[in-house]
Amino acid sequence: MIQRSVREWDYLSIAEAGGDDTISRKTADRLIAMARAVSIGGADGEGILINGHQRLRARQCVGILTAPGVALEILPKIDGLDAGVTRHRLVHMLARVYDLDISGGEIAEIGWQKHDLLEVVVRLFCHRLADAVRRGLPRRYVIEEADRNALKGRLDIQRQFTVLAPSPQKLACRYEELNADIALNQIMRAAVTKLRGISKAQENQRRLHELSFAFADISPILAGRLAWDHVVLDRTNTAWSTLLGLAKLLLGDRFQTTSAGAAEGHALLFEMNTLFEEYIGRTLRRALSGTGLEVRLQGPQDHALQADDGVRRFATKPDIVVRWQGAPVLIVDTKWKRLKGAIDDPKRGVGQADIYQMMAYAQVYRCSRVMLLFPHHNELGGEEGALSVHDIRGTDGSRLTVASISLSDLGDIADRLRALVLDAVGDGGIAAVAA
Repeated sequence: MIQRSVREWDYLSIAEAGGDDTISRKTADRLIAMARAVSIGGADGEGILINGHQRLRARQCVGILTAPGVALEILPKIDGLDAGVTRHRLVHMLARVYDLDISGGEIAEIGWQKHDLLEVVVRLFCHRLADAVRRGLPRRYVIEEADRNALKGRLDIQRQFTVLAPSPQKLACRYEELNADIALNQIMRAAVTKLRGISKAQENQRRLHELSFAFADISPILAGRLAWDHVVLDRTNTAWSTLLGLAKLLLGDRFQTTSAGAAEGHALLFEMNTLFEEYIGRTLRRALSGTGLEVRLQGPQDHALQADDGVRRFATKPDIVVRWQGAPVLIVDTKWKRLKGAIDDPKRGVGQADIYQMMAYAQVYRCSRVMLLFPHHNELGGEEGALSVHDIRGTDGSRLTVASISLSDLGDIADRLRALVLDAVGDGGIAAVAA
């Protein structure tokens, strides 16, 4: 198996026979075929990879893309971090977005340098599942129906006097039985089965083989028929909450497999624009808890224009809305884009369309403070935070902040985001609501 790792927007060279840091044209074609088969890749696959004659270029989808004989890992572009630490940061972001409660101890045991993203996620799943299984499989009382020689539970009158009328020696019983063959365990078995056919890491295969025995008595259910809505999480099985989240990640739409035509393989991919937005939004919601400020993600939705007949058109939906007493005091739009340094471009590469969008938000939502938030990187120089603050002309004191936040260290990012937002809102934002 050829294994390659590349950062988003970087290149993977194509050589006639392949090599240590290259791949052959035939291998590249297999990756492109798989990229075209993945829903976020588009018809030509260029949502994931740009196909060149001498090289492939990664786009802003990160994760793992495999085809026969090759696995390509695409990592986010975060300055100053090697592949292992970048993988660690990516899993941290995924854990926040997918509500996965992953402890520092678990993370410390993962071989970040040795394994690609998929094998890292599989190892997390195996580690957590093995711990849970050692404490016993969850069980629930399930209603059973059986024809017995002695009454158990209560009698099913209708069945007794219809189906069993010719056999009065049998009793149609309905009763509750404590059973492990429930939806939650069926999902775990399906995940273990799927991963055994995909994982290549020897340690993961060993653990998955052991786990398969633990679920041997659980009914095998096809992934498309799993009863997700029948899963009940309560105080007796809260430890399985993160496992359920990991299983959704590994069995859901994000993890796509195909064997159609030239496209054969699997992909676990995430669009960095969306991942960055959701990670910042969820982190900010936690960071501002207890401050009196409320964070809403992807809403509320309003419209930029209203016709003479009262019909509203051109819907708008901000990424993040910070509210005070129900009214917006700051609208944040995240952009996964590398800004330019001020010397190279006084506008730092901020797009004119982005500015128009933020001005529309300020008008439509009557919010005097708006912010464009980008990832920080070395070329910006200095520290993260507010890079520039601008008055929006034609308004009564509305301001737009262009800011950056570093993902190199996520340990205190909640504190840094809280400080950034509180500074941007300031007394003026609160006063505008009070007025």
